[in-house]
Amino acid sequence: MLKYTDYDIVFSEIPGEVTLAINLSLCPNRCEGCHSPQLRLDIGEVLTRDVLSALIERFITGITCVSFMGGDNDPWALAALASSTRQAFPTLKLAWYSGCAELPSGMEPQTWDFIKLGSYIPACGSLRKPTTNQHLYRIGSDGSMSDITSIFWKGGAMG
Repeated sequence: MLKYTDYDIVFSEIPGEVTLAINLSLCPNRCEGCHSPQLRLDIGEVLTRDVLSALIERFITGITCVSFMGGDNDPWALAALASSTRQAFPTLKLAWYSGCAELPSGMEPQTWDFIKLGSYIPACGSLRKPTTNQHLYRIGSDGSMSDITSIFWKGGAMG
């Protein structure tokens, strides 16, 4: 089951996109120094197709991307929700910020346009640090994953 706690329109999580970022609770990861530890809890409302569609419709004229911030507790439900969203809103890009080190076995990367993988490790820093263990990938139509993390670093360029 997927539950969301809140959402916001953001400009930096997915480079070049105006993103509706939806925070998902029930996070199974226990990253030290997590910026949103409340997302570990069983809080929020169930995120269904209808609820998500209503949220997107509310902001559709101002967004280019929808990003799910979490969802590691039920990645297959999240992938199904992303697929139905792509069918209903084919012009929107879809992103997933996961705390896992890799995609679940068998998940097709092309479900997404962008995927952030990696837990937060304080000593390594966030995506904005060249020492980060986290990576943001742009997904090709063939499922190829291009690491574009360096765009977050001062002087970085899209890869």
